[in-house]
Amino acid sequence: MVKVSKEQINKDEKKILAELQKDAQESIDVLAKRCGFSRQKVWRIVKRLEKNRMIWGYSAIIDEKKNDMNHYTLLIKRTTKKLDEKTVDIITSRKLEDIVGSIGATIESSYYVNGEYDWVVTLTARNIVQAKKFCESLLALHPGVIEKIVLLETLFVVKNHYVLNPESKKLREFL
Repeated sequence: MVKVSKEQINKDEKKILAELQKDAQESIDVLAKRCGFSRQKVWRIVKRLEKNRMIWGYSAIIDEKKNDMNHYTLLIKRTTKKLDEKTVDIITSRKLEDIVGSIGATIESSYYVNGEYDWVVTLTARNIVQAKKFCESLLALHPGVIEKIVLLETLFVVKNHYVLNPESKKLREFL
């Protein structure tokens, strides 16, 4: 049996990850052909990546506009107030999902970041009124914790999750 170096394993994993980022729904056979690997090798690598949580989800990219939804980004800056246990529990649990759902919005992504802002949250909502209600709910849920929220509405998605928008030529209408 041939020993494979850690460097080669990493290169092989990166090849497969690059293909999965283009289309996570692609079959093992197609991935193997594109990477120049056997079907079994691709299957083993994908299972190892899932087990090691390098891959921790597969999702479809949805055109929110065609679903009568709009996309928003929240930039959240917190105060220097120490977070109490209840606030930490809300942030680290899925309780926020329930609040957003009752407003008619859906959290797409949430990131704890370093820089001028502390959190970046992306969500979908039917309109700006719902998105603003979500912002108000955050402020009410975490009194004294949030210093500032900036609400941005996405006008056009050029690229999402490594995938170029198939209607990217429509960007001209915005420019």
